[in-house]
Amino acid sequence: MSEALIPETPEAVLEDAADQADEEEPIKQRKNGLYPGVSDELAESMKSGWADTELHGLEPIAQAAHTAARRAALSARFPGERLVVPAGNLKTRSNDTEYPFRASVEYAYLTGSLTEDGVLVLEPAADGHKATIYLLPRSDRENGEFWLSGQGELWVGRRHSLTEAEQLYGIPASDVRELPDKLREATGPVRVVRGHDAGIEAALTDKVTAERDAELRVFLSEARLVKDEFEAGELQKAVDSTVRGFEDVVKVLDRAEATSERYIEGTFFLRARVEGNDIGYGSICAAGPHACTLHWVRNDGPVRSGDLLLLDAGVETHTLYTADVTRTLPVNGTYSEIQKKIYDAVYEAQEAGIAAVQPGAKYRDFHDAAQRVLAEKLVEWGLVEGPVERVLELGLQRRWTLHGTGHMLGMDVHDCAAARTETYVDATLEPGMCLTVEPGLYFQADDLTVPEEYRGIGVRIEDDILVTEDGNRNLSAGLPRRSDEVEAWMAAITA
Repeated sequence: MSEALIPETPEAVLEDAADQADEEEPIKQRKNGLYPGVSDELAESMKSGWADTELHGLEPIAQAAHTAARRAALSARFPGERLVVPAGNLKTRSNDTEYPFRASVEYAYLTGSLTEDGVLVLEPAADGHKATIYLLPRSDRENGEFWLSGQGELWVGRRHSLTEAEQLYGIPASDVRELPDKLREATGPVRVVRGHDAGIEAALTDKVTAERDAELRVFLSEARLVKDEFEAGELQKAVDSTVRGFEDVVKVLDRAEATSERYIEGTFFLRARVEGNDIGYGSICAAGPHACTLHWVRNDGPVRSGDLLLLDAGVETHTLYTADVTRTLPVNGTYSEIQKKIYDAVYEAQEAGIAAVQPGAKYRDFHDAAQRVLAEKLVEWGLVEGPVERVLELGLQRRWTLHGTGHMLGMDVHDCAAARTETYVDATLEPGMCLTVEPGLYFQADDLTVPEEYRGIGVRIEDDILVTEDGNRNLSAGLPRRSDEVEAWMAAITA
């Protein structure tokens, strides 16, 4: 990685930029850069000789009509109030390197823009609200920002001009650097989505309340409970890429055996980056007893023939919708007798859970249906004393099932998390809702309450289910689930 040209000293500013406005931030230099400064001649040279790269006649992004409808719904919910929704800023990973940026879900949902430092502002108007998207404009060439700043375009790449952004997003665009002052001068009620941009929040510190801001976040979370047509399509894209990622992993299980779980992680990540934006969450590549750790993301353990591999992973699309799929696969392609016994029980539970996903059903129904099957199996195997109703009432099955049977899915892997309980887990399913169904059984390696043959076996099967008008659609049906079908699928891939 190349080091920036300049030392990090606030006073180090180009001589020929002395005529900048007093309030403009000087361009900082790196402390131990190899160039002590910039000559007047070089600075003057860098100002000119560049072609005009403005893009014209850009088509709106694919979801522009949907984001407009979402903003209209937001406007109707909070009439007469100024609404501020930041994208967020870059976060430092170490020293002067940053994590890859991911825009806040609320901002991306309402604009389709994915760039850092952006802010959507809805200002009250006579007929609702006037929306403005505040963004960083193209890098300034006159003061040298485009090549001297660590975030200048010659270092991190071209960004859209404000005019281009207006064409893409269908929203008037302004310079985000002017926004804090505007917000400080704002009058009337204001709400902001917190936790993404400290500078924007500071500008509003005397104008907002935690309670009112929480109401804004809750509304935007609940607005995502029912997916529109565009969102359903993006989720299917995410799942389709994820299916291909699972196939990639099966093809290289022999190489994973020679290395570690990280080979599996890297293999799936390659598919996610080639076909999407990223992985939607840290991939769980849990082999052997690691499968009993629900969120095993260290992925540094051995992969052994005869063990199971619990792979829980999802591709995130370029519009930030993620899949969330789990399969538990025999590393050598064939389940042992005890592995198959446990796997088939989880499969039966998942079948019951998926069947319960219907419009008009209670959200909790799929969880209850799957848990009942698992409890029945545990009683049948003699691992817990029945009757089943007693087990369920006391939650005794949770020693080996641990987690809920699913969650909403969308732009977050655990989507709509800020929604009220009455609109989420206590609500009724509607067409357009998308959720996971993912029962599991996990017998810890040190669990002395179960026979030794069970210990160290963990099984989870997870699919992404879209509620439809007449039932449901399994978006991840492209991956086999039944144990014999899994074995046949693996054999065909590795033949």
